[in-house]
Amino acid sequence: MNIDAKRKALAGNLVAPHKGGAQGAVVRVGRETAGRGGKGVSVITGLPLPPSQLEELARQLKKRCGCGGTTRNGVIEIQGDHRDLLVAELTRLGYPAKRSGG
Repeated sequence: MNIDAKRKALAGNLVAPHKGGAQGAVVRVGRETAGRGGKGVSVITGLPLPPSQLEELARQLKKRCGCGGTTRNGVIEIQGDHRDLLVAELTRLGYPAKRSGG
């Protein structure tokens, strides 16, 4: 994949293909504070879903965590540090999820 295709994929215009198909794709659940005034959010990346299904999954995860969140550029952001709960829920739904970061 060339650099322009990666930029378009990150912009949400198309879904970036995963090497090895959906079987090899690993969903990462991390925590970020950059650009949010010190407030932390749980970030879910690597989901091989179209934008409509991604928003539906985000809605389910927000209900499960009891907090707000959004989807941006193919990434789900959940307010607060809910990494363990999100990994457990994604694994229950059949996604190969791993916790990333410290």
